[in-house]
Amino acid sequence: MSYSECCVKGFAWDGTPTGTISKLNDNDVYIAGDNPDVAVMIIHDILGWTFPNARLLADHLAREINATVYLPDFFAGEVVDMVPLIAGDFSNFDIKAFSERHSRAAIEPEIFAAARTLRQKHKKVGAIGYCFGGWAVFRLGAKEHNPPLVDAISTGHPSLLTKNDIDEVAVPVQLLAPENDFMFSSELKSYAFETIQKAGVEFDYRHFPGVEHGGLVRGNEKLPGERLAMVRATNSAVGWFNQILHDL
Repeated sequence: MSYSECCVKGFAWDGTPTGTISKLNDNDVYIAGDNPDVAVMIIHDILGWTFPNARLLADHLAREINATVYLPDFFAGEVVDMVPLIAGDFSNFDIKAFSERHSRAAIEPEIFAAARTLRQKHKKVGAIGYCFGGWAVFRLGAKEHNPPLVDAISTGHPSLLTKNDIDEVAVPVQLLAPENDFMFSSELKSYAFETIQKAGVEFDYRHFPGVEHGGLVRGNEKLPGERLAMVRATNSAVGWFNQILHDL
């Protein structure tokens, strides 16, 4: 399975990110918030850690969850020029070559290492990922990690997700699922819905009718329908992590 143009098209949101740039292990990282006890790591999509939407999301989650939110660079410094892509011009972007350079196998060790570092620094750790980040948060929540690397995961319109990723999850899971998403097909949605319910973990599934792949983080905030889906998806993630990462 590989990416398609749906993984990069979309809209950039208005607003100015307010976080800081630092290092997480050897990775550049955007950081928002300063809670020493609770952390959330965002696994970026194909548009990378500099995409304004991702940084604005980090700022929002930091405020609403009362967490330190980390958005590391997992593309080794390679930055996709988002301007032509979100306008629908893919003539100078080789998606196949990009996905080969930044494959699951190449990036997974860095993602695991980042989570281990956050686990040492914070009492509770969550992970959220959209599109490319979807498979990664499932891998962070896999039963092979003992003790767990994260306490809960959330993903919206995941890409590159496999049935084995779903089979192995062992922490609370939130799935934010657009209706129209060939990367997270109806068959795979049904498999996830049935399988995770039997895994003995808390499970939250949100269905977004009429929404397409990418629409929960790259939708057009000026269109009422898309804006509403993004708001509801973000509010769902905020509520999810507030319940799991904070003592009630």
